[in-house]
Amino acid sequence: MRKSVVFAVVLAFVLGSVGYAMAAGNMMQAKEKEIHAGFVKMIPKDHLIDVYKLHEVWQKAMKDPAYRAKIYMIDVRTDTEFNLFHIEGTDHIQAGHMYVIPKKISDPNTPIYVWCRTNHRAKYVGGFLYKYGFKNVYVVSSKGDNKGGVVGWAQAGFPFVNQLAGSFKILEYRPSPSKAEMDYRVRMWHPY
Repeated sequence: MRKSVVFAVVLAFVLGSVGYAMAAGNMMQAKEKEIHAGFVKMIPKDHLIDVYKLHEVWQKAMKDPAYRAKIYMIDVRTDTEFNLFHIEGTDHIQAGHMYVIPKKISDPNTPIYVWCRTNHRAKYVGGFLYKYGFKNVYVVSSKGDNKGGVVGWAQAGFPFVNQLAGSFKILEYRPSPSKAEMDYRVRMWHPY
């Protein structure tokens, strides 16, 4: 009988803890969405651009060094994401290190174009940059069927580069590895 009571108390504690953790997690997710929405509101609507507009800016910057020197095109994905592939000639500062941008770019009127994998992190960075006092921040965002960011860039058929492969286009973007990619026999390490 005593073991049953102890077991019931422990079970109630565990279930209560799990329930509390789940509720806290849901509250944190709701809070994250609320904070993210606040940063998105700081970005003027006409400064949420699609990958086609970024492509126009990028093409002009690649052809005209004087124009390229006046703007910043910043990929805010992680180091690993950037090193796998990125848009040629662009800058890189991880979203978690956006605080270095005001140290590197002193003119608040400088045009800054920001993107990530889709658009979530880029909107945080864009909102923060407006909060810092920058006035010409453009965030690559989803429009219609285009996902925005490097996913949208790939969907549009625009080129990427990396140090090992040179220039290439992604023919099919996959948000997760295929079964064939996961079904290997020998690898030195598992990248996923």
